[in-house]
Amino acid sequence: MSYVKLQLHDKGNHVVMDNGIARVTLSKPDGIVTGIEYNGIDNLLEVLNEEVNRGYWDLVWGGSGTAGGFDVIKGTNYEVIMENEEQIELSFTRKWVPSQEGKAVPLNIDKRFVMLSGSSGFYTYAIYEHLKEWPAFSLAETRIAFKLRKEKFHYMAVTDDRQRFMPLPDDRLPDRGQALAYPEAVLLVNPLESQFKGEVDDKYQYSCENKDITVHGWICTEQPSVGFWLITPSHEYRTGGPQKQNLTSHVGPTALAVFMSAHYTGEDLLPKFSEGEAWKKVFGPVFVYLNSSTDDDNDPLWLWQDAKSQMNAEAESWPYSFPASDDYVKTEQRGNVVGRLLVQDRYVDKDFIAANRGYVGLAVPGAAGSWQRECKEYQFWTRTDEEGFFYISGIRPGQYNLYAWIPGFIGDYKYDDVITITSGCYIYVEDLVYQPPRNGATLWEIGFPDRSAAEFYVPDPNPKYINKLYQNHPDRFRQYGLWERYAELYPDKDLVYVVGSSDYRKDWFYAQVTRKKDSKTYQGTTWQIKFELKNIDKNQSYTLRVAIASATFSELQVGVYLSIHAFCTLEYKERQSDGMK
Repeated sequence: MSYVKLQLHDKGNHVVMDNGIARVTLSKPDGIVTGIEYNGIDNLLEVLNEEVNRGYWDLVWGGSGTAGGFDVIKGTNYEVIMENEEQIELSFTRKWVPSQEGKAVPLNIDKRFVMLSGSSGFYTYAIYEHLKEWPAFSLAETRIAFKLRKEKFHYMAVTDDRQRFMPLPDDRLPDRGQALAYPEAVLLVNPLESQFKGEVDDKYQYSCENKDITVHGWICTEQPSVGFWLITPSHEYRTGGPQKQNLTSHVGPTALAVFMSAHYTGEDLLPKFSEGEAWKKVFGPVFVYLNSSTDDDNDPLWLWQDAKSQMNAEAESWPYSFPASDDYVKTEQRGNVVGRLLVQDRYVDKDFIAANRGYVGLAVPGAAGSWQRECKEYQFWTRTDEEGFFYISGIRPGQYNLYAWIPGFIGDYKYDDVITITSGCYIYVEDLVYQPPRNGATLWEIGFPDRSAAEFYVPDPNPKYINKLYQNHPDRFRQYGLWERYAELYPDKDLVYVVGSSDYRKDWFYAQVTRKKDSKTYQGTTWQIKFELKNIDKNQSYTLRVAIASATFSELQVGVYLSIHAFCTLEYKERQSDGMK
């Protein structure tokens, strides 16, 4: 595109960043994105919404002795940090003062918005800070949300195989939708477009693991076709590690960049800050990318492919060089770690086994596996190649433990030494050897240890409650109401799995759930695993290991019951001699 000089327009209660490709309007001093003008469309955001409900940062918090709550973050001070031919960077800050105790989250927050010359979109990031003399609080969630125009954006794309035309938000209203087991799930009974009738809409069906949330968004398929995308070039500022799930895009049309949440985990991933604890963290930058296709013959869905290409370009540019905040650590200030991960399991192979496609990451020092619950600081993850080699780049200075886990092997690895990252360092760790927990050879195993239950039996959904996207789909476990199918499959007796004859892909239900007896009554379930040991070594211990992919409001009890024929016969004879039958 031809060169257009960056311009910043101050309009009193609003400020506009304009690079000739896009015009972004923000309220002043709130720092709410109220308008995005692009490709002939005056505003991509929902003009029917109040300005505060279009594009914003928010959080959910709680305090000691106070309820806290949902907070759309509004700045109280506006400042131009940088304005030149190449970059505009704006700051919207909110300072906490003691008089706000119990009324506002005790954080200093600095929201930044950046527009670069020639860039089709804009960036946003924020710095949160809690001073040690401030009161205790907890932070349940923080994110960025964009609400797009519902009459324009109808096609949503989350991954290559999870994209579709979506219903309208009006279809979820009481006169058109029927609320199901929880408010987010609605059965569309009278949608405006008949093609969606009988489907379930539920934003949780479009969640992804952190590692897979790189680009997602919406397409306006009408000419001129336009794409709106949230690109996350790094996961370092997200909590919970690569397998933690978070929301992405959903009916609204809404696009979210979630940095921290208790979804799917509850209290374990709810950071609690005590009085006397200082904390500061940079979330982002996230790139809001806009693209378009003006060729009438061009498939508008090409915009998804273009967005993926842009995501790769952003990831290659990470860490960014342009953020003006000193709290954002630039490339030359970061370090790197390289090494190799091997597995030693003599019951599988007498030689070392390369950790093929293993997960290796740096997080704050702790116990093996503690990274799953770590929710305050940064994490840096990568995957090994087929030979077990790994390279982690762009690590912020600090002290870390190196953690790992490998699909196909149970347990967690932790490198004993603390790794200290300094500016510009390259640290080579010698061949790391993980020894999975073992007391002997494996006698039997159900499933595959990969921190997922996807390999187990996932039933077809109730025909009344389907999402067409997930019919014959690898993620079919995301269909609504599958937990209720257990009671239909096992109305009176619970699941019995016989080692040697049962097949976990067909005979092991993907989740152990309660049995629903009526609308208000649920019954605990007891599954059985039956197996035979023909040769028992009485001098050895036998170990049962259970790997839990996730748990919600659950209590698991495990019992081992022996049936030894010789002992039973002897007991019976003894009781006969006493005249007992």
